[in-house]
Amino acid sequence: MALNIAEVVTGGIVVAAAAGFLVYASQFGGLGGGAATDAVYTASFRSAEGVGIGTDVRLAGVKVGTVTALDLDPATFRADAAIAIDPDVVLPDDTAIVLASEGLLGGSFVELLPGGSPFNLEAGAEILDTQGAVSIVQLLLKFVSGGGE
Repeated sequence: MALNIAEVVTGGIVVAAAAGFLVYASQFGGLGGGAATDAVYTASFRSAEGVGIGTDVRLAGVKVGTVTALDLDPATFRADAAIAIDPDVVLPDDTAIVLASEGLLGGSFVELLPGGSPFNLEAGAEILDTQGAVSIVQLLLKFVSGGGE
């Protein structure tokens, strides 16, 4: 059985394209995780619905990091998250962190809301001002049932 030159060339192109897609996905798709030089912060949420490892962290709509860990604290029953942020982004120590949604059918992301403090958060610090995810279904059920709090 002789190898056809066209088959060998086509196979090589397919392998090169697959390798290119893999490199793209790992670098730009968030599959590579946080870089070793990223600043890592922690935060504790009442509800982390819709957020997982690899979720974007945004500041003013620009991706500046990713969620690197998400665990349940058995003592407080809160979701503890670790986020890796670009080390060039300096956050004031009164920064708030909010779990937000891109819309009714969109995905979730983590939003940083910097405060006005002249002091900055150190890498490894905990962001204390947190707001968990808002469930659209629960809001609609409250509206329909007329239950306001």
